[in-house]
Amino acid sequence: MHESFQPVDAALVPRFAGVATFMRLPLVASAEGLDIALYGVPWDGGTTNRAGARHGPREVRNQSSLVRRVHHVSGTEPFSLARVADIGDLSVNPIDLKDGLARIEAGVAAIAAAGAIPLGIGGDHLVTLPVLRAVARARPVGLIHFDAHSDTNDTYFGDNRYTHGTPFRRAVEEGLIDPRRTVQIGIRGSIYDPAEHDWARAQGMRVVYMEEFVARGPLEIMAEARRIVGDAPTYVSFDIDSIDPSMAPGTGTPEIGGFSTREAQQMVRLLDGVAIVGADVVEVAPPFDVAGLTALAGATMAFELLCVIARSLAARRRAGGLPGEP
Repeated sequence: MHESFQPVDAALVPRFAGVATFMRLPLVASAEGLDIALYGVPWDGGTTNRAGARHGPREVRNQSSLVRRVHHVSGTEPFSLARVADIGDLSVNPIDLKDGLARIEAGVAAIAAAGAIPLGIGGDHLVTLPVLRAVARARPVGLIHFDAHSDTNDTYFGDNRYTHGTPFRRAVEEGLIDPRRTVQIGIRGSIYDPAEHDWARAQGMRVVYMEEFVARGPLEIMAEARRIVGDAPTYVSFDIDSIDPSMAPGTGTPEIGGFSTREAQQMVRLLDGVAIVGADVVEVAPPFDVAGLTALAGATMAFELLCVIARSLAARRRAGGLPGEP
């Protein structure tokens, strides 16, 4: 294994100094030699309401300067368990949706080809579709999806099939995710039609509305989520609008009544042991943020995911392989 990269020490170089990278890690040219590749997707070509998530990666990098080396609860030192670096932003096209999706897919495919697990910062939620096209080429993956919205609508504004409200419908249709190994947690808010979520449920997706989450609590919900995805390869997508807008106001389509940041952290920690083959944090829109709160939440959730993935990789090395991996 290559020597691990460590973040710049804030006790030696102040957080407001130097080049902003994810978690103050080195910026490298590619994912070659990495176990986990942190990357940005500055693209919001699928946004149907308030644009601005294209600016998310830059501000999350800034706020991630607050991340230190060790997780205070688990004691995890992710940068020692895995070789992690910031590989920069993927190539995007802000004026051509189809080309933008193709560029994102190619960028993540290069990460996967290098043998690294992609951990992305978006960008609106449509970016998850081309990411799944890259990581699920060999087989469908399970999905644990934290969000206020199911994102399984069909079309918007006529026959437009690619928006941040449609990625997981397209992913099921394309055979990228196994709907019977998919759970969506935190769904809430007014909807377009009484039958809006019927399609998702008919495919076998488990849709957990916020009211059920409140009644049952994080421990029980995440135990069910783990049963649903089992030990086969699974993708984790965290939409920042799953968090209540009082704590994460900087997002395109806010919905009141969401998770607290503490609940969100607890749920991601309960992913420990899941065979995560990729993850993302999306929909951070700095133009609507207050004092960097949403970007800080995004950076923190990315660190929580990083710790879980790094522990999984360490366990995978000890066991000699990832369950369900071809």
